[in-house]
Amino acid sequence: MGVMNRFLNYLGLQEEQEQEQERERLAGQEEQEIETPTFDSRKQSGKNNVVSIHSQKNARVVLTEPRSYDEAQEIADQLKSRRSVIVNLQRVRRDQAIRIVDFLSGTVYALGGNISKLGSDIFLCTPDSVEVSGTITEMLKEEADDYAKMR
Repeated sequence: MGVMNRFLNYLGLQEEQEQEQERERLAGQEEQEIETPTFDSRKQSGKNNVVSIHSQKNARVVLTEPRSYDEAQEIADQLKSRRSVIVNLQRVRRDQAIRIVDFLSGTVYALGGNISKLGSDIFLCTPDSVEVSGTITEMLKEEADDYAKMR
């Protein structure tokens, strides 16, 4: 019977036969109601162990104060490394500040992130893994004024 058990086990039928024997044995014991364990391969493979490869244990925020447009690429590299960046453009000429914001806006868009104005010439650039919520009321007025000045 050992060869037969191996053959049934190979076909996957041995387990069902053991379950039937267990049910018959338990039917004879009316003292307790025990649910027989069943093996369902779909249940085992149906478990989704999803692990994000982009999860960060230590979220970092980088503070930058560029002096020229040439430093915009370094800020973009920080964003590509999935770090949030606060950019202070108060020490940059107005025309270069606009170019830097344009460059960072494109970078953030390509990465699926977000750019927010925090104050006068201060911006927060975040990758897609960071969610920013809330608004700064002064920001809306300043944006409208800055937009009107540019036109």
